[in-house]
Amino acid sequence: MGRIEERLKELGIALPEAPKPAANYVPYRISGNQVFIAGQVSITAERSIVGKLGGDLAVEEGYEAARLCGLNILAQLRAAVGDRIDGACAVKLGGFVNAVPDFTQPPQVVNGASDLIVEILGADNGAHARFAVAVASLPSGAAVEVDAVFEVA
Repeated sequence: MGRIEERLKELGIALPEAPKPAANYVPYRISGNQVFIAGQVSITAERSIVGKLGGDLAVEEGYEAARLCGLNILAQLRAAVGDRIDGACAVKLGGFVNAVPDFTQPPQVVNGASDLIVEILGADNGAHARFAVAVASLPSGAAVEVDAVFEVA
């Protein structure tokens, strides 16, 4: 068992199956030593967090939605690189928050994904650059969508 799998077990976290694309794109693309993960929404086969932040969802629910996106990201990363996930370093996350027009807390919401990545990969490998913005809508009404770039050994 690798370092990341051990860490997931310690935390009691099970990664979902890597979601299949819902349109004409690939879930990830490897270019050199970088893995580009397509946007992952806050929906899995087991759980779905949909709605608008600042409307029917509170920041805490948005944080959980972003965390769910982070789990989907790590599932895609594992699908892309297998055991090499142990050497993965987060480079960048981009967060989109489905929100009402005057919502001003996208960074606090997207912290759900950022905190998860750091919690699992560790402070050094999990640290990343990031953006977090509010948008008018997301696919299937998802509360949050996050994409990512990782570097692998």
